[in-house]
Amino acid sequence: MIIKKNAISEKEYRPYFKRYFDLTPEGVDLITGLKASKKELLDFFRNDVPKDRLEYRYAAEKWTVKEVLQHIIDTERIFMYRCFRAGRQDLTDMMGFEQDDYIIPSGANDKSLEALLLEYEITRDAYINLVESFSASNLAFVGSASGGPLSARAISFLTWGHQIWHINILKERYL
Repeated sequence: MIIKKNAISEKEYRPYFKRYFDLTPEGVDLITGLKASKKELLDFFRNDVPKDRLEYRYAAEKWTVKEVLQHIIDTERIFMYRCFRAGRQDLTDMMGFEQDDYIIPSGANDKSLEALLLEYEITRDAYINLVESFSASNLAFVGSASGGPLSARAISFLTWGHQIWHINILKERYL
């Protein structure tokens, strides 16, 4: 099934998420985009991030490069759960999460880059499998997260855009 960005209404996600949604390219279907962005992230971390920058932070209170990667993985897991709930037409409001609370317990800086990338690959593959398992009506169903609307297809584009957002930050501020 082909899911294009232009099929998604702004009524399917909170305005806060527009910054992520807008980063995804027009005309590329969701599954193709999720697969291509997986390869882009893996290539970026393997080829463009110097090994001596993996534990670099551009300011004392900011995350390291490894912690940013862990954040991408953790957020993808949370967004996948939200996608699952919306796709199963669950009307229960899903709580938000405080991203900073997840970083220290993650132990990201104690993990090797390859371990983090494997963690990412497994998570992304599971996400793609989940989206592919839904019917068009399940993907379009609008549930609720943090008191706002959220469809499974919208959260999937937001997941993709969230990754683009953080890679752009890494390129601008870390490398």
